[in-house]
Amino acid sequence: MSSSPTLSYLEACRQMVETVAAQEAAMQQAAALFAATILTGRMVHVFGSGHSRMMVEEMWPRYGSYPGWNPLVELSLSFHNLVVGANGQRQAMFLENVSGLAEQILRNFDLKPTDSALIISSSGCSLVPVELAEIFQSRGIPVVAIVSKVHAEASASKRSDGKKLMDFAEIVLDTGAPIGDAIVQIPGMEMKVAPGSTVGGAMLVNCMKAETAKLLTEAGKPPLALAGAVAVGSARSVEIFQAAYDEHAHRLARLFESVGGNDGTGGRPA
Repeated sequence: MSSSPTLSYLEACRQMVETVAAQEAAMQQAAALFAATILTGRMVHVFGSGHSRMMVEEMWPRYGSYPGWNPLVELSLSFHNLVVGANGQRQAMFLENVSGLAEQILRNFDLKPTDSALIISSSGCSLVPVELAEIFQSRGIPVVAIVSKVHAEASASKRSDGKKLMDFAEIVLDTGAPIGDAIVQIPGMEMKVAPGSTVGGAMLVNCMKAETAKLLTEAGKPPLALAGAVAVGSARSVEIFQAAYDEHAHRLARLFESVGGNDGTGGRPA
């Protein structure tokens, strides 16, 4: 008897759990990079275009998350709900393959080699995430990439040199999602449904979040994780949220200190 769509999807998710678990050592290596960045008072730059933005928001800010992550969410690349018309999906899909946009995004920040980066792209081939990783590496900033390995390997690079996100990352992690991302084949349907990269990606980022928190705590700097009133009481929840957002603001301010120049003028005439 054939499996139901629900059981087919859940079985694929179980396999993704195993894929993620097998990468524990690599996730711990990534967490060591991230913890080192956060301990210096800097931030981990987290980027994903398209639906990969969900992994960025999974990292920060939400319950169980803490300051130290700089979420790079470009609405022009990930504003999907209108689908068509102004700000539609066609424009977003076009823009994520415009060469040079990555440079304009990072022009907003005063990057330092003590920073680190986490870039999510299921295919590993869209130009903006690939060029972001390339720029980070050129600045001496280590890059951790999350891709769907078999999907990325089967996809064609948008670059003339054929390079993909994996070519500009010190650590590459695999969501375990299949080619095409969708998992469940319904009899009578041409295409599969129900993508899996979000499930694998969410497991990866949360494992790294937890591993990084462990390292920060062992270093005597336990992070301030957002918690709801139902968990810690209303007064404590508000206190944590305010303190965490203040810390985020102070860390972010350091990324703007010398934008455009090293003299504090931002490249403006004195």
